[in-house]
Amino acid sequence: MTYVVTEACIKCKFTDCVAVCPVDCFKEGPNFLTIDPEVCIDCAVCVTECPVDAIVADHDLVDKSWLEINRRLSKNWPVITKKKPALATAEEYRNVNDKRHLLEE
Repeated sequence: MTYVVTEACIKCKFTDCVAVCPVDCFKEGPNFLTIDPEVCIDCAVCVTECPVDAIVADHDLVDKSWLEINRRLSKNWPVITKKKPALATAEEYRNVNDKRHLLEE
């Protein structure tokens, strides 16, 4: 099992989750974070830290494609290990659904 960042993160990119990760499994893209499934140790400490509930266990995913998206993008994006300010668009997009088309790779 691993944890997966879903579309709720898009255009928000809160990094509260990054600050608590004991293995530095988060990767940072332009407007989204991913979890590297090869590094994640399934500790779940990041889940409650996400203010938009964007982190889900892979077995609880409704849309299983997010596992592959996290796997693919985490191969190319740099590791993020420290909390940063959220994107300027975070509050505007915090409660927006169906943001997948806005994902910047």
